[in-house]
Amino acid sequence: MLSRIFAIFLIAALTVPVSVRAQDAAAPFDGDLLRLAEILGTLHYLRGICGANEGQKWRAEMQALVDAETPSGARRSRMIASFNRGYNGFQQTYRTCTPAATVAIRRYLEEGSKISRDLTARYAN
Repeated sequence: MLSRIFAIFLIAALTVPVSVRAQDAAAPFDGDLLRLAEILGTLHYLRGICGANEGQKWRAEMQALVDAETPSGARRSRMIASFNRGYNGFQQTYRTCTPAATVAIRRYLEEGSKISRDLTARYAN
């Protein structure tokens, strides 16, 4: 279900007018996109240590987000840095899956889904 919501967001991101995406300037929704990228990085790390056997699923979601947005320059760098910050931040905190990591996963899935729904509702054509 939550993966489906991420997919809906990615499809909606594809409908953002090219003129908005073509600019290197920050879009009004960039804060949310950066947070979503950070969540994807977090999920990529935590789901891996908790044995979800999803492989590169969350990294692929991030790549799909970047592909949909087609950011360039500093905007692209910020998105990638956000993903890496999410991954590295939890890599320093969790070495194994713990009950707290499981709770974090659930909360990040919920937050990512909410961001996706909100962005889709506000910016989809």
